Amino acid sequence: MTEAREKKYGELAIEQCRLEAWENSYPERDYLIALSMPEFTCLCPRSGFPDFATINIRYIPDRKVVELKSLKLYINGYRGQYISHENAVNKILTDLVDLLDPRWMEVVGDFSVRGNIKTVITATHTCPGFVVPRDVCPVSRAE
Repeated sequence: MTEAREKKYGELAIEQCRLEAWENSYPERDYLIALSMPEFTCLCPRSGFPDFATINIRYIPDRKVVELKSLKLYINGYRGQYISHENAVNKILTDLVDLLDPRWMEVVGDFSVRGNIKTVITATHTCPGFVVPRDVCPVSRAE
């Protein structure tokens, strides 16, 4: 039988975390925010083995920007979740788009090699009617 233990303050902070946004001080300007989180961890839903990745987020904000400590805790919350690479990247994108309603956003999950397979997942969102400035955010898409 395992003995119950009191949770550490970091575990509680992650558990109680909710993503937060701040007002964008420059909503009239198109500018790029780039964030990198090189210590992303989740659990494989099939095997339970840990998966490791660098999560890169790039976005052009509209009226809101993400509060970074809440983002850190949110990302750390994946550590004990059973979730596929594809679902993790798309859930992060959905949660951030729902919170921020950015003009444009890209989330890339660059997962460590496992079983001789390197996985990179890219998910994007573009606000209807917004044209992504190529000098701010070059998009390589077949036209």
